[in-house]
Amino acid sequence: MAGHDDSGSSDKKSSDAMDLPIFNAENLQSNMKVIYYSRTFMSIIGGVTAGILGFTGLTGFIFYLFIMAITSVGLTAKTGFSIRSYFDSWNQIVLDGFLGGLMSFVLFWTFAYDIVHIF
Repeated sequence: MAGHDDSGSSDKKSSDAMDLPIFNAENLQSNMKVIYYSRTFMSIIGGVTAGILGFTGLTGFIFYLFIMAITSVGLTAKTGFSIRSYFDSWNQIVLDGFLGGLMSFVLFWTFAYDIVHIF
C-alpha cells in the first residue's frame, strides 16, 4: 500500500502510484449486482430443491451452505480465478448476499415442502 513520504525521490513516488489498483465504480457496482442476483437465484432454486427432497431442520441449512459454496466457486470461475480484477477483495464474492439469500432460501424451502409433503 502506498504511503505518504515527503523525503522520497520522485522515482519512488511514481512506482507507488503504479502499485495502486484502479477500479471503475460503475463496473464494481455492476459486478456486485451480478453477485446478488446470482445468490438470490441460487437460493430460490436451492430452496425449492430442498423442499422437494424433504429436507428438514439442520439438513436444510447445511444444504444451503453447500449451495452457497457452489455459487461462490461458480462466480470465482466466472472471473477466471482472478478476483482482484473484478472486486475489491475476495470477501465480496464469498460473503456478500449471504443473509439475503438465506431469507429467500427459507421462504421457498418451506413453500415447496408444504406443497409436496403436506398438501
